[in-house]
Amino acid sequence: MINKLHMAMIELYKGDAKRIQHFCKVHSYAKLIAEKEEVDDKTLFIIETAALTHDIGIHVCEEKYGNCSGKLQEMEGPALSEKLLKQLEFDDDISKRVQYLIAHHHTYDHVDGIDYQILIEADFLVNLYEDGVSKEAVKKAYNRIFKTDYGKTICREMFGI
Repeated sequence: MINKLHMAMIELYKGDAKRIQHFCKVHSYAKLIAEKEEVDDKTLFIIETAALTHDIGIHVCEEKYGNCSGKLQEMEGPALSEKLLKQLEFDDDISKRVQYLIAHHHTYDHVDGIDYQILIEADFLVNLYEDGVSKEAVKKAYNRIFKTDYGKTICREMFGI
């Protein structure tokens, strides 16, 4: 199912290599952190699904609003993910949690589960690099955002902090 979704997302983002690279990297880090944190199989499946689809609303936001801010993505993404996951025959309970995660993946307070925390950390790892932020900004994000042992380890090692 994950590979089917992965290919569907690549098809959806056809011609947008930057965004395909982004969600592939977020997925890779999310899966690594989740497996090292030893989450259960259902939680891992939710994390992988959310990581692949977390920015699904980005193109709609660009077309509709002329920008793709995190809050707009949180607003537009859930309905798009619901449609795609239904087409791919994902269970409703998985879809609902993934929609929730997409609707909150740029909201960093009131994190209500390990799936949510890992998605945020994986997205931050990729965004900190892709945005070329300063070491000081990385340290600030590290102290504010990262909670899992392995997310913290990867961040420290990646950015030399």
